[in-house]
Amino acid sequence: MPSDAVFYQAAALCLTYPDDDFVARLPLLREAAPQLREFTDHATVTPPQELAAHYVQVFDFKNPQSLYLSWWRDGDTRRRDMSLARFQDIYKAYGMEFTGEELPDFLPAVLEFTARTGNTGLLTEHRDCLSRLRCRLTEFGTPYACVLDAVCATLPATPGS
Repeated sequence: MPSDAVFYQAAALCLTYPDDDFVARLPLLREAAPQLREFTDHATVTPPQELAAHYVQVFDFKNPQSLYLSWWRDGDTRRRDMSLARFQDIYKAYGMEFTGEELPDFLPAVLEFTARTGNTGLLTEHRDCLSRLRCRLTEFGTPYACVLDAVCATLPATPGS
């Protein structure tokens, strides 16, 4: 797996709910993706129950730090249904069927798609959403901001910047 693919897969895992499997994978994540060390170091020294509670606190639907990319553009509108269908269509075009418990615009799912296909198009297209999420996470004061910093740093510069 190319290093970018490893990074995107590791970032996807860092942004999912920190269950026992995540905790068990931390040493591997730390070594495989040095760009995420600030976060993985934090997760390594944080008790699992505290890590899980913090995840819920940060990403609960009542908070403005949504991991659902179409939410940033469409909110809770009918237009979001079309956006979600588009994510599904893109996955299908690459021979992938999205069957997760989450919606197809869930950032960890998009990162996993990027890891498997090498296509950064969905991330680049939603760069503004990622940037706003990164700012909100930074303002919230959570180590998850480090993960978004690293993901955003991999994206090509915007035209004219």
